[in-house]
Amino acid sequence: MSDTIVAVEGAENEVFMGVIVERERVNKQMPREVTAAKILVVDDALEPEEMEEEALGTEAGFARYLELQEEFKQNISKIINLGVNVVFVDRGISDIAEEMFSDAGVMVVQRVASRDLRQAEEHIGARPIKRTGLKKDPQEIEKYLGHAERVYEDEKLEHVRIVGGKGKPMATVLVGAATEEVVGERERIAQDAASAVQAAINGGVVPGGGAIEMAVARDVEQLKASVKGMSAYGVACVVEALKKPLSQIVANAGFNPLEKVGDVVAAQAESGRDSLAIDCDTGEVRDMFEMGVVDPTLVKTHALKAAGEIAEAILRIDTIIKKRDEGGTQKEGAPEQADAGEPDF
Repeated sequence: MSDTIVAVEGAENEVFMGVIVERERVNKQMPREVTAAKILVVDDALEPEEMEEEALGTEAGFARYLELQEEFKQNISKIINLGVNVVFVDRGISDIAEEMFSDAGVMVVQRVASRDLRQAEEHIGARPIKRTGLKKDPQEIEKYLGHAERVYEDEKLEHVRIVGGKGKPMATVLVGAATEEVVGERERIAQDAASAVQAAINGGVVPGGGAIEMAVARDVEQLKASVKGMSAYGVACVVEALKKPLSQIVANAGFNPLEKVGDVVAAQAESGRDSLAIDCDTGEVRDMFEMGVVDPTLVKTHALKAAGEIAEAILRIDTIIKKRDEGGTQKEGAPEQADAGEPDF
């Protein structure tokens, strides 16, 4: 879902059913807007087939060049006669094609990025075609075409929008701001939010606001009675770490973390509800599910696993260093060097 986020400087925040192509039409003589769009996607350069310069120096080579030029014009005419009124091209187009399409009132967008081209294909239900494929019969080319309700260029934002494609339904979340720096930050936030929504759809949700961590901390704390020594200290460290999210949240809201964490612990234990935490507007204990404050289960699970793996890695690194120190000592019974000043090779 994060792929649906598009950030543009100067844009208004909006969501629409369609996709954006980050390019403009080839020239201003082409139509700015096309309705009932019949679209061809060319995954190639829209130019006549190339010939080597040496071949052009011969009479036969020049004749072949003229033949290719005429064949290319016929292919462009074939596209126009099919009723195609929008063309997206992966690379550039020749002057001949530009002039013919302009005269026919066809919108052409060239040098489209691969990502934009792929999204456009899916949304309009088109199949990409190579320039050699334009030699096919019109009935065959027809199978490659896509359709959309509307294609238009936003001249202010300098991009083309495809709305109401007949292929895969797709939405775009347009994020805008006044400056490039703020746009980048808003894009990151929007992508994180979209990823969180997708994770919530795939794996469900748990109460947010630090509530679920407090509930887990209560369960982990019960393990203290069954462990001893440094293991008990480790359990205590995990419990304190699980209390940190709620503690930091209430501290950011201007409340006393010790007081509010204690309130939540008591409220959860008394009611048996794991979804209780602090309403940062009032400082009262409330149900996070009722407030609509939730976190994706997959994100929480990943965070807890990552934290545990990092802690384990740190402990193992410390052990490995000690092992190396112990292994570097001189073995018992090994002969001593005659001259302590000589290097040990």
